[in-house]
Amino acid sequence: MEFYLEPSWKAHLQSEFEKSYFKELMTYVAQEYAQQQCYPKQDDIFNAFKWCPFDAVKVVIIGQDPYHGPGQANGLCFSVNDGIAHPPSLRNIFKELETDTQKTYPDSGNLEAWAKQGVLLLNATLTVRAGMAGSHQKRGWETFTNAVIKTISDQKEDVVFLLWGGYAKQKVKFIEASKHHIITSGHPSPLSANRGYWFGNQSFSKTNVQLKNLGLTPIAW
Repeated sequence: MEFYLEPSWKAHLQSEFEKSYFKELMTYVAQEYAQQQCYPKQDDIFNAFKWCPFDAVKVVIIGQDPYHGPGQANGLCFSVNDGIAHPPSLRNIFKELETDTQKTYPDSGNLEAWAKQGVLLLNATLTVRAGMAGSHQKRGWETFTNAVIKTISDQKEDVVFLLWGGYAKQKVKFIEASKHHIITSGHPSPLSANRGYWFGNQSFSKTNVQLKNLGLTPIAW
């Protein structure tokens, strides 16, 4: 399977591409896309890296799995294409954004503008079969994305990691806490949010406080 990765990432991840697990993963994904309806579009699989070069990464948000409904997934975690109804987790993200930053609830659920400001919107698994949540898990994607998180941790400093929910919090073991900034909360899914684990976490304003303290441009969420 041919894929394009933005050059700055390629330089840091080349060793992963040469490992047998990654080659097997690419073979599996190519077969799935040839035989099944899968998301996101093949050209969008690595969009998180396309829109946010390695050198630009200031913030990392970790999701789990791409959306598996028609036209939703666009290669950025929690993000959907323009014109697509906002899924429940994204609605709760935008509601928290409203109260945290007094920003008006956005019309578009496309988070590409965040990515272009240095927010890596990374799903742990980058592909999924239509209508089958988690169908491409444990095929090698997690090994790759864990390596991405560790590479950022090892080779950068003062990155803000937003770990929302239990799954994302497990990734803390790949992050050197002494040189980065970790902000945790519950997951924005309705189940977690309705139990009081999401709203009021102030992830967006806390992130910008950290960036300002570092002399970096805050994110226009």
